[in-house]
Amino acid sequence: MPQADEFIATGRRKTSVARIRMMPGSGKIDINGRTFEDYFPTVPLQNVVLEPLQNAKAVNTYDVFIHASGGGIMGQAGAAQLAIARALLQVDANLRGPLKSEGLLRRDPRMKERKKSGQPGARKRFQFSKR
Repeated sequence: MPQADEFIATGRRKTSVARIRMMPGSGKIDINGRTFEDYFPTVPLQNVVLEPLQNAKAVNTYDVFIHASGGGIMGQAGAAQLAIARALLQVDANLRGPLKSEGLLRRDPRMKERKKSGQPGARKRFQFSKR
């Protein structure tokens, strides 16, 4: 059961799912029991996750505990980004405008296209031979 000052949200991207618990604190981010810098080693990936917090000017005001599963590291970063943005909305509904204008509240619908039968991939065809 969440406490009064604990905010829970879910974000998805491709096949990744990120469930987060956010509470007032010193800005510590924990992902699957690992530190933020350890789990997302590159700066661009870290920026993707931190973007909603930077937009809301709340970088060192909340502790975030993320449970990410499925997909790859980029999908998990995108899922965590959406979850954090949704949790920030629970904190302060006035953040809706700035977050929405940056496109942080939109779930990215792009998914991998399925492989079709009778061809080697989603779009690629087997080589055509006229004779």
